[in-house]
Order: sequence, then structure tokens, then C-alpha cells
Amino acid sequence: MAKLVSIIIPCFNAETWVGEAIESCFKQSYTPIDVIVIDDGSTDGSLEIIKNYDGRLIWETGPNRGGNYARNRGFELAKGEYIQYLDADDYLLPDKIERQVNFLDGMGADIVYGDVNYQYHLPDGEILQEAVNIVGISGNCKDVLESLLAYGCLPPIAYLFKKSAVINSIRWDETLKCGQDRDFLISLLIKGAKIVYQPGSYSIYRKYGNVTVSTSNKALLVESFCMILAKAETQLTQAGKLEAKYQKAIAQAYYSMSRKYSQDINFLCYCRLISQYILMSTKLLLAETKMAISKSKFKINIFSNEVEEDNA
Repeated sequence: MAKLVSIIIPCFNAETWVGEAIESCFKQSYTPIDVIVIDDGSTDGSLEIIKNYDGRLIWETGPNRGGNYARNRGFELAKGEYIQYLDADDYLLPDKIERQVNFLDGMGADIVYGDVNYQYHLPDGEILQEAVNIVGISGNCKDVLESLLAYGCLPPIAYLFKKSAVINSIRWDETLKCGQDRDFLISLLIKGAKIVYQPGSYSIYRKYGNVTVSTSNKALLVESFCMILAKAETQLTQAGKLEAKYQKAIAQAYYSMSRKYSQDINFLCYCRLISQYILMSTKLLLAETKMAISKSKFKINIFSNEVEEDNA
């Protein structure tokens, strides 16, 4: 018997798109699925569109508390063994769920991710699509956690999760205004979730205007990313997993942000990025020096023992 997949859609003022997002769920070649839409206090016509599907999906509405609250609430209502997060302005291609469920089962992993297409809505009404190709993120990463720390992540629609990897373990951080998906994935992987890559593009991520924090407020974006990196460093340290490659990845992330957003942030924020880069690089250098000294002492001890044996 096929396993149930729960698709969770957080929605805030997405009347233009939410109908298509919901329809893309019902057009999936895979069954069974249940669709859960959490309206996050929309002030446009989103809720009326959602209500048109009453009886075919589960929906709730309430005051605006943020996308992460909506995702967490949707997860609480989900009964599926698999979880698909779908933002209200994106949509799934018809074979997305079927392909990823089959692949995930075959690989024995907890999370699978695939490729994504951008769909651009230009001011003149033209619509263009192209594959997402982000250096260090797209495709099969050698170490996904390292890539998440250094570069970021793909949109939430790229991933399919086993509910067992999430339940009683990780929640979407409701204090974050952006970068929530990056934080969520980093936390899961540090906890030990196994993630695999499946080639092929099965979902569409819309790009239009400055409607997200990441496009409209670069200073807040940088602040959120700094919080995510600091949190990840703490989690890695507590788990005994702060390897040199992860320290390098975190340092690289601070440095990359200082270059990429230098024109969008104030001087104090820029100094913070540089100081964090220097601090992490210094920690890494000290750790490598300590390890080198330990190896030298080990070699000296071995040499001393060999000399004593020869003299004996």
C-alpha cells in the first residue's frame, strides 16, 4: 500500500498564485496525498480561494505569525509518512512526488532533493523559465552540510522529507525572518539525517518583484544568515562535529556575504561580517596548529620508544 504524503502550504497574500499551487498538488501522479494550507492572516483574496477547496484539503487561518509558524502548524496537522513543503507562490510538476518517494525509498535516506526551475515574471508580462544553477548548491554535493553552511540551499520545494526525520526533533525557527529553510536543513543534517540527490527538475520556483525579505531587505537577510551560522556553529560544537571543513565553510560564508552585500549594509554590519570571518579563521588556525603539535608529539613518542627498544 502506498504511503501518504502530506503537502504543507503556508500562505500569506498570495491570491494570484495559491490556486495554481493547490492545483499542482491535486495533479500529482502519486497517491495518496493530503494537502494542508495554513493561511497566515492574508488581507487579500487568498482565503476565499482556499475555501473553494473546502472538503478536498485541510485549511486553517489566523493572525499573521510568519511562514515558519504556518509550516510548523501544518506539520502538526500532517498525517503523512512523507512531508513536502510548498510555498503558495510556487508549484510542483505532476511527477514530483512519485519520483522522489520512489527514489527516497530505494536509497534508504531521510531527505531527497532535486533540481528546480526558476520561473521569471517580467514587468511586461513575459514569462521565462530556466534551470536553477547555483555554484556550490545545485547538483550532487559531496557534502551537503558543508554546502549549506558555505552557500545556502535550494528553495523548499526541491526537497521531500521523511516525517520520521523531523518529528520530535526539529521545528522551523519562528524567530528567523529569512533563511529559514537553510537553518531547518542544517539542523536536520547535524542531527544525523541522511540526504541524497536525485537528478531532474520537478518543481517551479517563481521570481517576481521584491516580495520577499531576501529581495527587499538585504540588511535583514545578512542579520538572519549571521544568526543561522552562529546557531550552526553551536550545534556542531555540541554534537562534536565541528570539523575543519565546516569551520572553513562558515568562515567562507561570512567572507562571501561581506563581498556580496557590501553596498547593501551599513559599516557596522560589514565590520561584523569581517570580524566573524577573522574569528572563525583564527579558530580554525588554532585547531589545526593544535592538531599538528599533537601529531608531532605522537611521532616523537614513537621515535623515543623505538630508540629505547634499540638500546635495550
